[in-house]
Amino acid sequence: MAHLHFTQQLARFLNVPTVDVSASSLRVALDSVFAQQPRLRGYVLDEQGALRPNVVIFIDGARCRERRELDDALRPDSQVYILQALSGG
Repeated sequence: MAHLHFTQQLARFLNVPTVDVSASSLRVALDSVFAQQPRLRGYVLDEQGALRPNVVIFIDGARCRERRELDDALRPDSQVYILQALSGG
């Protein structure tokens, strides 16, 4: 199963531990998590279903290549990190 890790910033607002999902693509994996945590969708995706500008996802150490379709392939043992950028001064 792919392992999805959410940044601590998101954990401040929602209970988002590491989630294990059986999915062949990033979109399928995220949809599976959103089915369990519907509020999380709004923090990660915009109204059109694309990654928000302040969110970046790394799959097995490489940045996801497509922010709209989110069709990057996942291996059964993929490590996926969903990070939310911080701002402020």
